[in-house]
Amino acid sequence: MDSTSRPSLFQRYMNGSLVLQIIIGIVCGIAIASFSPSAAQSAGLLGSLFVKALKAIAPLLVFVLVMASIANHKQNEQTFIKPVLVLYLIGTLLASLTAVMASFAFPTSLSLVTSDISQAAPKGVSEVLTTLLYNMVDNPVNALVNGNYIGILTWAVGLGLGLRHASEATKALLQNMADSVTTVVGFVIRLAPFGIFGLVANTIATTGFEALLGYSHLLTVLIGAMLVIALVTNPLLVFLATKKNPYPLVFKCLKESGITAFFTRSSAANIPVNMALCKRLKLDEDTYSVSIPLGATINMAGAAITITVLTLAAVNTLGISVDFPTAVLLSVIAAVSACGSSGVAGGSLLLIPLACSLFNIPNEVAMQVVAVGFIVGVLQDSAETALNSSTDVLFTAAACKRAAGK
Repeated sequence: MDSTSRPSLFQRYMNGSLVLQIIIGIVCGIAIASFSPSAAQSAGLLGSLFVKALKAIAPLLVFVLVMASIANHKQNEQTFIKPVLVLYLIGTLLASLTAVMASFAFPTSLSLVTSDISQAAPKGVSEVLTTLLYNMVDNPVNALVNGNYIGILTWAVGLGLGLRHASEATKALLQNMADSVTTVVGFVIRLAPFGIFGLVANTIATTGFEALLGYSHLLTVLIGAMLVIALVTNPLLVFLATKKNPYPLVFKCLKESGITAFFTRSSAANIPVNMALCKRLKLDEDTYSVSIPLGATINMAGAAITITVLTLAAVNTLGISVDFPTAVLLSVIAAVSACGSSGVAGGSLLLIPLACSLFNIPNEVAMQVVAVGFIVGVLQDSAETALNSSTDVLFTAAACKRAAGK
């Protein structure tokens, strides 16, 4: 074969398996952290740049995608958004209930530590709801700058509805903008192996494996509950919706969406991956173009598990007696609160004091639990994002297949 027709090294990289490249990045990160910690900490710059790029482009992606999809929706075309939303709600509630049962079956105690975390945590359900309402009417530019996804979603829906009466040329321009932003995000995600290499190298060089070993029981309960949702509860919901073996679809979503979300740790940044998967699954485009960005904002089963498990761990540590009905109430509050936790660094963790207030746990103690959450966040946040993002595709596919009778 002529050498001029051979793909370049860059082309081979861009067309290669992202999962395999990420695994190579992890192995290289562990290796450099083991042999040269100073070099590993320097490599952390790659991880910081990768995370910053994701955080920068993700809000714009959600805004443009939702606005363009609603503006281009044909008046007489049916979508399956309602059943998707029902699945989102039921899935999040079941996730928090599963977390309650896991916490009762395997009670966890924490070595509470002092913390200098300065973020203000909500102290009541009314405060959470008020904050959500204020976030909805936030200045759209401010919402984009600060990653306020509730505000971004609200303005995108409003502008999308208004632009449904625009000219076809305007709608085509919006779609071209959406495609362009998606392409940029796709390129950033293709750089994930380098970013993950830097993140892994820096994390291990800075904290070592010992930082996680001390919280192994807590991590086991957290990740175990998420695995139950991913491999038992979600498949059951999909079976009830489609009346077919759900596991081929479940494993496909976990492999093609969950793995990349695990390493990018951003549901919003994983939207192009999910959209591409929905297209390969031949789902209804008018449905998934809305349900996927929407799911990245409100479908928060993993966050509900995190809030519930860490709160009940604090309760157990302090020796507070909790009956099952009270714990169920906690799970409902966790599910509702989790819907407003996206788009904020450690958003689900900062809602822990709200849940702790149910048991009259002082805010100072609750913030110590938040500090523990940040320590285990290296794995917890990755698993949480993988569950949330893969479930967005799974439930969208289930609703579309049910409606189509496939």
